[in-house]
Amino acid sequence: MPKPKHILVLRFSAMGDVAMTVPVLRALMAQHPELKITVVTRSFFKPFFQDLKSASIYEADFKRKHKGILGLYKLSKELKKLRFDAVTDLHNVLRSKILKLFFFGKKVVVLDKGRAEKKALTSGASFKQLKTTHQRYADVFEDLGFTVDLSNPIFPKPKTLTEKLSTFISNKSFKTIGIAPFAAHESKMYPLEQMETVIEELSKDYNVVLFGGGAKEIALLNQLETKYNNVTSVAGKLNLEEELILISNLDLMLAMDSGNAHMAAMLGKKVITIWGVTHPFAGFAPFNQTIDFALTADRTQFPLIPTSIYGNKFPEGYEDAAGSVSEAVIVSKIKAVI
Repeated sequence: MPKPKHILVLRFSAMGDVAMTVPVLRALMAQHPELKITVVTRSFFKPFFQDLKSASIYEADFKRKHKGILGLYKLSKELKKLRFDAVTDLHNVLRSKILKLFFFGKKVVVLDKGRAEKKALTSGASFKQLKTTHQRYADVFEDLGFTVDLSNPIFPKPKTLTEKLSTFISNKSFKTIGIAPFAAHESKMYPLEQMETVIEELSKDYNVVLFGGGAKEIALLNQLETKYNNVTSVAGKLNLEEELILISNLDLMLAMDSGNAHMAAMLGKKVITIWGVTHPFAGFAPFNQTIDFALTADRTQFPLIPTSIYGNKFPEGYEDAAGSVSEAVIVSKIKAVI
């Protein structure tokens, strides 16, 4: 059977998972330039793919136009007009499964999420590094006959800062660190009191740019901005495309197990991550980062880690597990690698 010439790629959310597709697609297209790629995702994530010039983005509107089964049927009819040869489902959820039913006769390859291995990891039956999500994505394309080598990645050059974005760099003679202190679940976050200590210490020698969103996060980050020199907050002030431009000019990103870590990694930035009740062994560490860049909670104090894959389940007393990583360790690691 001949290799497909045009592949439809399905990945609708979430932010970090969509960001993780980018370095894989970048490698795929560099190594197989004859291949045509169309990515189906939400319009919000379109800026993620802006440097993938040969990839097309098809915007799915699941809140209105493509809502429900009838909406998915309508989406399938629109996509069929693109004349793709094969489908790679990098999401493997109910919505993508329903959509694929309308692609009868097309070759479909589905992401293996490794659920059994991840269950063994979170249950304590096994504690070892699992295949990374990036490699799982690459394996999907390999099933279609396209080997993807992720060992020598290429990244886009930093984008030129606009006058507006330049205002977030306080001291032009300092290197710049981005800090994204929030995550979807508090159990994945470094305690804010300790994070403030880290910010205070780093602001003495570096520009610190704070990332976040939502009214509560914006208020907290604005307070930190006013307390320390060389600290600015972009929360609520930039759109996603502007944030990506600014991130591309960072020297390092400090983040939780969250979307911001993957956004920085897809742009080739150094990323230091702090882990609470989740663990990089599950395969969600940012792309192209060494294992020592992941600062994990102390498993002698919290032996049940990882308590879940997404951080939504944990026993009593594990809420602030990430706090077992000392502020000094974080600052020291950043200064050693920046």
